[in-house]
Amino acid sequence: MVGVLDVEVLASGLSFPWSLVVLPDDDFLVTEKAPGRLRRVARDGVLGPPLTGLPSIYVAENGGLLGLALDPDYADNRRVYFAFSEPGDGEKAGLSVGRGTLGPRRLANVETIFRQQPKVADARNFGGRLTFAPDGTLFVLTGDRFAHDLVQPRDNTIGVVARIHTDGTIPANNPFVGQQGIDPAIWSSGHRNLGGGAFHPETGRLWVVEFGPWGGDELNIAEPARNFGWPLVSWGQDYSGKLIPDPPTQPHLTPSIFHWHPVFGPSGLVFYDGELIPRWSGDLLVGGLTAQRLTRLTLRGERVIAQEDMLLNERIRDVVIDRDGAVLLLTDGPDGKILRLAPSSE
Repeated sequence: MVGVLDVEVLASGLSFPWSLVVLPDDDFLVTEKAPGRLRRVARDGVLGPPLTGLPSIYVAENGGLLGLALDPDYADNRRVYFAFSEPGDGEKAGLSVGRGTLGPRRLANVETIFRQQPKVADARNFGGRLTFAPDGTLFVLTGDRFAHDLVQPRDNTIGVVARIHTDGTIPANNPFVGQQGIDPAIWSSGHRNLGGGAFHPETGRLWVVEFGPWGGDELNIAEPARNFGWPLVSWGQDYSGKLIPDPPTQPHLTPSIFHWHPVFGPSGLVFYDGELIPRWSGDLLVGGLTAQRLTRLTLRGERVIAQEDMLLNERIRDVVIDRDGAVLLLTDGPDGKILRLAPSSE
């Protein structure tokens, strides 16, 4: 039990699950980062066989099959979007986004609609969350690939929030469309490694969490054209121990609205809009990998005014609100689980 909530294991035996969506037929669709599998999971915990039809996936360290999202018109087109690390020349790889039509045993009509450029010979910090905006555009949250010198130049999509149409084309009202030397897919830049994103149900603004280096994980509001400063500034410090200037030293860069120190490892982000736990209404729920907890942030406008931590002793990779208002969590590991948090019946 966590507080007055019961924790129920709905399914287990998943291999490093990364992202979860609830299908209209009430099954779950889950990505397994390694070995790069997509599968249905029934409500009774039965794991379906891996679905076929996926493209070639680079599986190493942070790479594999990552984010997942259903098309806003899924009921009509059964289209699914997935983020994955795509192999390139030699040891290089990059974050890509594909889409396909979900069938009983496979994805059909699979095509790749976005490729982070350039591909990098490193297996870390791919990002990979996908989230749809209220206007139907798709936001792709990327990582810096440990290619720090590529993050501040905006002629690439390293360490950015990108915004595309569902066919991969660029919306005409993206903030840098038509500006020479800037990739038109960019919405915001200067991010280290984005682990979750959610649109505020009232303002429609995109909130994101990102991993800091050694400490300094951040909560940001990804406004268009904003530069969030990595690697010029950070609330953490480099893994080598080298100090990085704090964000206030560079006031022209956009600061975070909240940060964690020591390290939290934020992964998965959702605004609670269910009815099962009324006291959480409008709060922000964040999964913690390193911290092995679910964190609830109480907001006043765009300020965090309280934090409640629910220790689960499991690395939490994703957070989803179920149809009945229960909270679903994915645990990260070789025996990954789907957990359900709901008010105790006692």
